[in-house]
Amino acid sequence: MIKKLQEIIQRQDDLATRMSDPETMSDPRKYAELAREHSELNEVADKSRTYVDLWQRLEEAEEILQGDDPELKELAHEEAPEIKSRLAELEEELKFLLLPRDPDDDKNTILEIRGGTGGEEAALFAGDLYRMYTRYAERKGWDTEVLSLSESETGGIKEIIASVKGKGAYGDLKYESGVHRVQRVPVTEASGRIHTSAASVAVLPEADEVEVDIDAAELKIDTYRASGAGGQHVNKTESAVRITHIPTGIVATCQDEKSQHKNRTKAMKVLTSRLYALQAEEQQRQRANQRRSMVSTGDRSAKIRTYNYPQGRVTDHRINLTLYRLGEITDGDLDELIEQLRVHERMERLADLPTGQTEV
Repeated sequence: MIKKLQEIIQRQDDLATRMSDPETMSDPRKYAELAREHSELNEVADKSRTYVDLWQRLEEAEEILQGDDPELKELAHEEAPEIKSRLAELEEELKFLLLPRDPDDDKNTILEIRGGTGGEEAALFAGDLYRMYTRYAERKGWDTEVLSLSESETGGIKEIIASVKGKGAYGDLKYESGVHRVQRVPVTEASGRIHTSAASVAVLPEADEVEVDIDAAELKIDTYRASGAGGQHVNKTESAVRITHIPTGIVATCQDEKSQHKNRTKAMKVLTSRLYALQAEEQQRQRANQRRSMVSTGDRSAKIRTYNYPQGRVTDHRINLTLYRLGEITDGDLDELIEQLRVHERMERLADLPTGQTEV
């Protein structure tokens, strides 16, 4: 394992050397690519350097313990346990850092939210969830764009599909995939009774068309008049677009733009990402964060998280975590939840590795 850590250290040193090369510095794109990799290696390289240094000190101490100098042996005898203790701590940290990264983590993401069980209250809750994610995106400096929107009569959201653009967007938001449940008194409830409603969230890595092989002959493209709000132009022209991928039956629609061309572009983006997610699911069926495995229905029984307004608490059922910070969380402060879910995922991945592969 020491060899692997030394390779990581050498890789970061090589990157630093290449970044300082005048030829590289004159190529902004290449420099940015190297700088990104150098930055991603910072934490693991720093801990690797510390680990290798301690390992060498331990080897020296053990050599001294085999020698004849009593004073040096006493110092080595005192130092060795401290070094071993620190090495053990670093081993645990390095186990997480050396796990292979999800190659999709740095991608932009497609976020889909749909009202489920609960009628109009579920649609209102879906709207609250979308607001929560847009506020979180603002905190992270990401851009959000609505690709498709279907509103309810009371101003809630029946379905919304949005693009979230920013470094690490998919890597963070992928933990939000699943059925979210809310317990509160609906605004339409006159008697003050607490109702339980649900909405489903699906998070897909946004795929480039080059990553998905789509045969134009396998696409059925329909145009129709948009429904709902949008003014006379939207409702009187066939600007809405529905694209069906015939082999899989996957459908993507968009009617938000006045331009048929713009609607087609947005619908194609959603379709491409859905097909990419399907391909990833087939390659790694154990990845339950892909769309078809993570959200099958809007049924309350499939919940991953509950938002209880009377008690001011949020409970994530996957990791049995309850936080009494409902107001802050629904206002977009998701960092603690997401970090706990990330740690849990890494621990599960470590547990799934064959014996011996987690040893440093």
